[in-house]
Parts: sequence; C-alpha cells; structure tokens
Amino acid sequence: MTEQVLSEVGAVVAPEREAELVALYRELVSGPLPEGLVRTELLRGPGGHWRVQSLWRDMAALEAVRNAPQRPAAPALFRRVGTEPELTVFSVAAAQTGELSLS
Repeated sequence: MTEQVLSEVGAVVAPEREAELVALYRELVSGPLPEGLVRTELLRGPGGHWRVQSLWRDMAALEAVRNAPQRPAAPALFRRVGTEPELTVFSVAAAQTGELSLS
C-alpha cells in the first residue's frame, strides 16, 4: 500500500482579504479536482493564520500537481490575496476515520 501524504499551504492573511480568500477557495474546489486528491479543507486559525490542507493518495499524485505547467492551486490562491505562503508536506503514518455529526 502506498503512503498517503498531506500538504499544508499556509500564510497570514490580512483581515480585509479573508472573505476574498474564502470565495476564491470555494470557486477553486467547485471545478475539477486533481487526480489523486482525496480531501481538501480551508482552515482559519487565530491571528489571521489560514491553511489549505490537502490529503493526497500518494507522493506521486502530489508531485504530478507540483510539476504540472500551471502553478499549484493552493499557493496561487494565497498569492492572489497578497501574501506569500509556506508549504509543508507530511507523510501519513497512521489514520482513523469516524462519523462526523454536525448539529
């Protein structure tokens, strides 16, 4: 079994650009998603910290997107709202899924 990887692209976003970031992300994920993308989320943290976390089938799927002629989507998203993102890639060492109950 190939090992899944999680990419995290994040930056601090100015408060006046946050709504634009959310709208751009929603637009991005409404279209076709890259081959091998399992899941993606836009996360907001304290102090204007934002992250796009994306779970990939394997490193080859992530590398295919990173090496494509067009710029990778998540870093480009942050650049469009005027900030320079940082990328971190994690190997998934263990995972568990469960039911999500939203009240």
